[in-house]
Amino acid sequence: MAIGGGARPKARINGASFCFIALTLISFSLLLFSTRSFVVDVKNVGLSLFSGVRGGIYEVSSLASRTVLSIGELATLQQEYAELTDRVTRYEQLERSSAEILQENVRLREQLGFSQSLSYRHIPAEIIGRDPDNLFSALVINKGKHSGVENNMAIIAYQNGAQGLVGKVIQAGAFESLVMPLYDVSSFISARLAISRYDGIVEGQGSPDSSLRMRFIQKRARDSINYGDVIVSNGIGGVYPTGINIGRVSGILYQENEITMEVNLESLIDFSRLEYVFVLAAKEAEIE
Repeated sequence: MAIGGGARPKARINGASFCFIALTLISFSLLLFSTRSFVVDVKNVGLSLFSGVRGGIYEVSSLASRTVLSIGELATLQQEYAELTDRVTRYEQLERSSAEILQENVRLREQLGFSQSLSYRHIPAEIIGRDPDNLFSALVINKGKHSGVENNMAIIAYQNGAQGLVGKVIQAGAFESLVMPLYDVSSFISARLAISRYDGIVEGQGSPDSSLRMRFIQKRARDSINYGDVIVSNGIGGVYPTGINIGRVSGILYQENEITMEVNLESLIDFSRLEYVFVLAAKEAEIE
């Protein structure tokens, strides 16, 4: 009985082992299938992540490359812009210089034409400054004794198609001379009304912006004087030749209790634009 009773537990053990093995195989199969899917998913996720990182690295490197190239191009463009700006500036300077030269040629041709028409021996000169002491509101010309300039020689100029009196030489140096303009308060010019032929004395009022004044005109000349009449030098005194234009009548001053009358006149010379002058020496008829 003891032997027979021990055989039954062994059979139960064999059946349980079979079930355990079967379940183990089934679990292993399920686990293997699940693991393969997991591995595949991990691989896919890793591939996606790697692709994203690789794309980011490419974008960053591409951006850095484009930035470096842009900086280089910007530096090149700035250099080219600076060169073009400098070239434009030079062209503008050349254009201005060319225009100034053309204008200078026109002015010089006008002066040359006037010089050829003068009946006086004359010395062309250029205004180069003013008397620093300003004692006589003097102008400075670039000709002196070395060119034949002497004291008390008359100075005329050509502007706007007409000649006009400028003043006289008051101090002739070796290569430069001082000229007292007719608007100086110390300037006195014996003059005549060109149409009515009445004489008087033209005096300066101290400023090129102030009118000149002709004094000591006979009162009976009143009805013969009109605005715009030309006043010329009459040659009395020997400093200023006869017939040099001085100015035009701009005002008539008449008082009943005075024995003479006066007129204001505007100079024919615009001293603010005066550049070239002519120093008059003598008539051609007096020169051999």
